[in-house]
Amino acid sequence: MNRIVVVAALVGGAGSTLVLSELRWFNRRPLSERIQPYVPGGWQLSRRQGLLSVETFRDVVRPLAVAMGSLLGQVFGVREDLARRLMRIHSPLDPTALRLKQLAWAAAVFAGAAVFTLTIAPPPVFATLTLLGAPLLTFLVIEQQVMSASDRWQRRIFLELPVVAEQIGMLLSAGYSLGGAMDRLSRRGRGTCAQDLARVGRRVRQGLSEAEALTEWAELADVSALHRLVGVLTLNRDTGDLGRLIAEEARAIRREVHRELITQIDRRSQQVWIPVTVATLVPGTMFMAVPFLQAMRLFGSG
Repeated sequence: MNRIVVVAALVGGAGSTLVLSELRWFNRRPLSERIQPYVPGGWQLSRRQGLLSVETFRDVVRPLAVAMGSLLGQVFGVREDLARRLMRIHSPLDPTALRLKQLAWAAAVFAGAAVFTLTIAPPPVFATLTLLGAPLLTFLVIEQQVMSASDRWQRRIFLELPVVAEQIGMLLSAGYSLGGAMDRLSRRGRGTCAQDLARVGRRVRQGLSEAEALTEWAELADVSALHRLVGVLTLNRDTGDLGRLIAEEARAIRREVHRELITQIDRRSQQVWIPVTVATLVPGTMFMAVPFLQAMRLFGSG
């Protein structure tokens, strides 16, 4: 019992330290460190860390968090790279920071589960499942949130793409360049594609060509309709009728979106009958079971 208390206290303290270190109030750097990059020779000055500082603790725990996340990803069949998913949804976290967040919350949940088991004193099997399952479930829930956010982002790109393609085609026909059309849509749009186009513009200003930045966007988004649109943009950017080609591709993408929506409506209409079928079969089965049981009782008494 004492060992469980000590382990729970250590793990809970470690988890609380990592969780609190993510908060802005606890993670606030002093003024001297914030202005360091703007003073002469500031980039060469090394930031000294104490032996018991939060940064040192995070550096020690970081390899464990990354290894645990990779192992659980392989066990549960997560094949897509975590960095790719985080970049897709414009997350401010890198893979290492996300793994640290998962480990911190798992440790905090483990400490809470230990306190719960010590207070309630359940059977050993239930206590073991609680101590092991609760942190694992917490770790996986955060992983699932990232995966769901990535899937929703891809879905929104697919649904917004016909309108975005039509607007690019109209702007090109009106005399805009490809870069000007993308910049206008990124500034005036409010959807998912507008945010991605803003990133494409930043990549162009960083030195990539428009074709390279668009290809990078298509590979990161991993949407087949976007791959085709980017292919049309990059292969025919110097032609005079690019606006017409983009308009034709926009109509093709819109037809694909309509087919997908119709398929989804049919699928959901079929799913509606599942509770209706269950609600019909259960009373019917009970209605038939009553006379059957009575007949069996009479047969047994006779």
